[in-house]
Amino acid sequence: MKMEKDFEGKTALVTGGSRGIGRAVCLDLAKGGARVAVNYTSNREAAEETVQTIIQDGGEASAFKADVSDPEEVKKMATETEKTFGPIDLLVTSAGIVRRENHETLSFEIWKEIMEVNLDGTFLPVMAIKDGMLKRGFGRIVCIASIAGLRPRPNNIAYSASKAGVIGFVRSCSEALAPSIRINCLAPGLIETDMISTLAPEKRKAMIEATPIPRTGTVEEMANVVHFLLSEKASFVTGQTYVADGGRVTLP
Repeated sequence: MKMEKDFEGKTALVTGGSRGIGRAVCLDLAKGGARVAVNYTSNREAAEETVQTIIQDGGEASAFKADVSDPEEVKKMATETEKTFGPIDLLVTSAGIVRRENHETLSFEIWKEIMEVNLDGTFLPVMAIKDGMLKRGFGRIVCIASIAGLRPRPNNIAYSASKAGVIGFVRSCSEALAPSIRINCLAPGLIETDMISTLAPEKRKAMIEATPIPRTGTVEEMANVVHFLLSEKASFVTGQTYVADGGRVTLP
């Protein structure tokens, strides 16, 4: 007997889908039966590699270029996705950047860049697809935040503020868009992606040692949480921030 897939017949759009957590989410959703729109900003090669991996595994996927901080590009991406695969049922906003700056080195230009990608880049895709979801009476959204939005640090001022903004945005939207749309956050901790590649070895070691489960998380583990939140296994869950950080945020 054929096993039913959680996302059979659904269309998913994943921003930042060419790398890191976003890429893992794309692969997972495709395995779950979804048609996947893989968004990228500049690295077309990585996006196409993700698409080809999905296709070779028997799934459906296509790459869509868009700067998620640009309203017109986001609208165009949503339109092209729906022309290719049909109405968007699932949205994951995973595009993001980090700059480790303290109060002495944080410029307004860096602040704006981080806010545009991390916060505007969450707001714009949600706004671009919510009306269609509401009209059809179905939508599932997960926005990738960070434990930095819950536990800010002095060397991550702009990044922490941007991710706190994502968490607040999701909480507001959960009530505004209910009951047709469920929207939740994932707040990862220290995950093995290129975003932590700039960490000094001693800083990385200290962060791992300060985590109750003393290791970095994997992108596949994050994709598992996203899968749950998008699926009907989470049918009574909305407006929540799921922390996946090995227990680090629970510490004083």
